[in-house]
Amino acid sequence: MQRHMCKGKIHRATVTQAELDYVGSITIDLTLMKAADIKPYEIVQITSLRNATRWKTYALPAAEGSGKICLNGPPAHLFSPGDIVIILSMGMFEESECDQLVPKVVFVDEQNRITKVEEHHLITNGETLP
Repeated sequence: MQRHMCKGKIHRATVTQAELDYVGSITIDLTLMKAADIKPYEIVQITSLRNATRWKTYALPAAEGSGKICLNGPPAHLFSPGDIVIILSMGMFEESECDQLVPKVVFVDEQNRITKVEEHHLITNGETLP
């Protein structure tokens, strides 16, 4: 059996741009993508803390250190500069892989600079797995 699991997220990022006249996607500072283990063209889910909107699209890298979080194409109608969002990266994992999964949570400040990265080990029967 496969499970749909969180493998990483960027927590409380600030949207810096919304570009309607673009093919689609979300452009994310490559530094943040690397820290959250998000690959270029990987599907991510973006959730707005302002209005609970959820959108799935693919991630494109912006220049490292740019702080850029830009919603491109149709989601530009739903997300605005200044919005706080959670960017979630998910994957399908075999049951045997789940025990080894260590999701990364990337915390950022108002300029989308990393303040902390946490690794979350799965917990089974009250014990943290190695």
